[in-house]
Amino acid sequence: MKIENLVEFAEEKGIKLENQEKIVNEARDLIKSRYKYPLEKIKNNFDALLEETEKEAYRIYLDYEQKYGEKVFDVFVKELIKSGELNKLENTGKVLGKYFKLFDKFYLSLAQSRKSRAGKGFEKIHNSLFKILNYPFDEQVVINGKPDFLMPSAKHYTKNPMDCIIFTAKRTLRERWRQIVTEGTRGLGFYLATIDEDVSSPQLNEMINHRIYLVCPESIKKKCYRDKINVLSFRQFFKDHLDPKIKAWKRNKII
Repeated sequence: MKIENLVEFAEEKGIKLENQEKIVNEARDLIKSRYKYPLEKIKNNFDALLEETEKEAYRIYLDYEQKYGEKVFDVFVKELIKSGELNKLENTGKVLGKYFKLFDKFYLSLAQSRKSRAGKGFEKIHNSLFKILNYPFDEQVVINGKPDFLMPSAKHYTKNPMDCIIFTAKRTLRERWRQIVTEGTRGLGFYLATIDEDVSSPQLNEMINHRIYLVCPESIKKKCYRDKINVLSFRQFFKDHLDPKIKAWKRNKII
């Protein structure tokens, strides 16, 4: 039997890992039902809810990954039996050992997928919770790059970009924070939601020059960025930055 890739083999048999969006929605709905918070309380507890939802999504993903692996190996062994390659119980170890590299590639693929999904999962979880709060925004508007949220709207940005907030989410930053401040991008301020605990002081100082704030769960701010003036908890962001702008936009009849 010739199988070079277990993931492709699984797909041919109709076996796939659950969609990431489904996992995120499942985790979000579980947390919502667990607490049943009104909007104001969701906002006040956003830091903790974000962290808890991400942990729940990862737990759910691991459950689905386990079931996925069970199905893949079940079908794979049945194929070995069907082909006649595995016809004696005492030969099981020897036969499976021939496919060691195949299994190694499969586990490596799962590990890589897990990392990729973790990054996308954080962004989806953040965006999903953010939308629950009913703030005015346009999503995925092209302004050189693609911010997650442009507040209050793309229409207002064309009239007065310096009165707008650009908000995006990245699980880890590295140098990707530069994407939102490419030449020509203007705004009142740029806000990056993250759970990255390794942003250096030189990077943070450089971000100040570009009017960039990091927004992270309060536990991470206290642990890693306690004295950094351009690092906010979500509670601080809502209370000191976004909510005052909401009042101003309403006062000026922009929203």
